[in-house]
Amino acid sequence: MSRKGLRGRTARIAGSALALALLVPAGVVSTAAPAPASTAAPAHFVVLGPTGDGLKLTEDSVRAVGGTVVQSWPQIGVVVATSTDPAFADAVRAQPAVDQAGSTRNLAEQLPPTQSTRLEALEGNVDAAAFAAQAGQEPLEPEQWDMRQIKADQAHQVSQGSADITVGVLDSGIDAAHPDLAPNIDSTKSVSCVNEGVPDTRPEAWQPQDPTQSHGTHVAGSIAAARNGVGVAGVAPDVSLASVRVVDDDGFIYPEYAICGFIWAAEQGIDVTNNSYFVDPWLLWCESDPDQRAGAEAVRRAVAYASSKDVVTVAAAGNAGWDLSKPIHDTESPNNGTPQQDRLTGPECHVLPGELPGVVAVSAVGPDLVKSYYSSYGLGSVAVTAPGGDKDQVPDTPSRNGRVLSTVPGGGWGWMQGTSMASPHAAGVVALLRSAHPEWSAQQVTGALANQADALACPENYDPDGDGKPDAVCAGGGTGAGFYGAGLVDALDAVR
Repeated sequence: MSRKGLRGRTARIAGSALALALLVPAGVVSTAAPAPASTAAPAHFVVLGPTGDGLKLTEDSVRAVGGTVVQSWPQIGVVVATSTDPAFADAVRAQPAVDQAGSTRNLAEQLPPTQSTRLEALEGNVDAAAFAAQAGQEPLEPEQWDMRQIKADQAHQVSQGSADITVGVLDSGIDAAHPDLAPNIDSTKSVSCVNEGVPDTRPEAWQPQDPTQSHGTHVAGSIAAARNGVGVAGVAPDVSLASVRVVDDDGFIYPEYAICGFIWAAEQGIDVTNNSYFVDPWLLWCESDPDQRAGAEAVRRAVAYASSKDVVTVAAAGNAGWDLSKPIHDTESPNNGTPQQDRLTGPECHVLPGELPGVVAVSAVGPDLVKSYYSSYGLGSVAVTAPGGDKDQVPDTPSRNGRVLSTVPGGGWGWMQGTSMASPHAAGVVALLRSAHPEWSAQQVTGALANQADALACPENYDPDGDGKPDAVCAGGGTGAGFYGAGLVDALDAVR
């Protein structure tokens, strides 16, 4: 999850895909491009009502005020709707069986996307040909300081995970033909959710169609790149991967996409999801605004439903360098239109999904085991930390590159840094835990992840830019909890 993410459309990748017969859409799906009511397709909304059969009354209320039902999720009492009336949300809120309603895209769908914060940043050029040309047993493993940092190399001497455990990568899609990933891709559990939140299981829908959309493939490699004599090795090289695409071609992850992804994971028996993104268009969703409140509640219900189905949800803490436990001046929301420059957010505003109940939020460290300069943090807002890379922290590797090396589309490998890179390391450790203890509940697994983490004390003077002034204050003293939560995830402890 990120705030300082890949810039522009090619860098806004952070989702995956969803679909299957169990998730047949209810109602009519609009395929026209969004635009003002008078000229083109309608705006998108979530409408919240009762769960189960009672949601049919909510659907009736949507239609009664001129809306169209695009997708219904009776499991959580959420209807995705469209309308050409900008006042639709106000109108439907007064109807029977409607708890809340709100626009999911800030009614700015007709505006071109801005070059705003997306997912984690790709730093430097990717020379896939040079990487691929190297030979030997996991030839690029010497560059993987990140795996050694969490003792994944030692863990692999005990266990590399089980193919019975599936990690759902909610991101921009996974290149299923990549030689380091192909052995572990489960196409039967892969899907795209970016067509208005309606599941689409076609392989071309859940795989990246543009080689520059590398985010999801990079994340997948950190989790489960196979030990097969090619490229790199992931934290859990033998577990299965499901591509759940929740990032559209413009790099946005709207609530309806994320909701679809979480429910898909729950219904398909996926064991853990990695979520290296934030839900658009608000970097922080505030309960004081009825539209934001409805969108946030819809996503919260989807995450809670996944938790009820024993899914562990792991998410990136973000790349804004924010202390999430303090008020935040958010000058980048909404990111699909003109940001509000005077938006000061308080405790009623939250990052989605990272700050939702039950989510394992992950901050990032570099090779020196110090918080990465970009990583958000906060006492009570971060569960654990993991290697996300830092260009300014130099490892003892052949390239001396402090970013994270992993798979990219087209059969290559590349460097990235961000909490998007930290989160999949934690998700990989969760997959190892679930492989070693298949009888454990999701709650037991997340408890073990925290209990086994290696505590990192707060730095005495956190000044990565070297200007003599602290760049962040770490609460928690010797525990380091403000920066690192319970500490650095430990793959070796997970398997023994």
